[in-house]
Amino acid sequence: MQAIRRTSKRLYYVLSAGMLVVEAVCGIQARGQTPAGPQDLKAPGFQEFSERVQKYLQLHKSVEGTLPKLKSTSDPEMIEAHQNALARKIRAARAQAKQGDIFTPAASEEFKKALSTAFQSPRAPNARATIKQGASLKEVHLRVNQTYPKAVPNTSVPPTLLQNLPKLPDEIAYRVVSHDLVLLDVRANLVLDFIPGVIPAQPPSE
Repeated sequence: MQAIRRTSKRLYYVLSAGMLVVEAVCGIQARGQTPAGPQDLKAPGFQEFSERVQKYLQLHKSVEGTLPKLKSTSDPEMIEAHQNALARKIRAARAQAKQGDIFTPAASEEFKKALSTAFQSPRAPNARATIKQGASLKEVHLRVNQTYPKAVPNTSVPPTLLQNLPKLPDEIAYRVVSHDLVLLDVRANLVLDFIPGVIPAQPPSE
């Protein structure tokens, strides 16, 4: 009887160990099949981008602090006057600003990978539909540190894409212009930086 019990225990341990190995292998395979997620936001390129955004935000707040505070108002003229004054001061403070200052090469590569992955997901058609609704009817030439063109709709990045991109402070937002991803100072209506051609073209099948 004791021999049988010892044999049974050994068989139990062997089977248990085998199950653990199977679970571990399955877990590794599942992780390998999991699409890019929030953990990718810790990539060095995204970290560099977020640091540049925070640095700009400090400048924005410093400049805005020199202006008379805009009181709560619905007067479009007062709002526009404040916006223009803020834009002028920020433009002067960033006189040497150029494309790639915030969307650095490393950051641009991460954005390209994240957007490419997002546009291959099952929800890509919905994102494209949202972007298409705000598409401009004419060619637009963006310039860093210049006012966002009035003729261009404020096409926001769809939520399904935003979850793949670094979060931004309230003063700054992503915009889509044609195939370009734009970083916009919302309060100053200034183009801070952009990545040309990062939004993939629509496949013929969609």
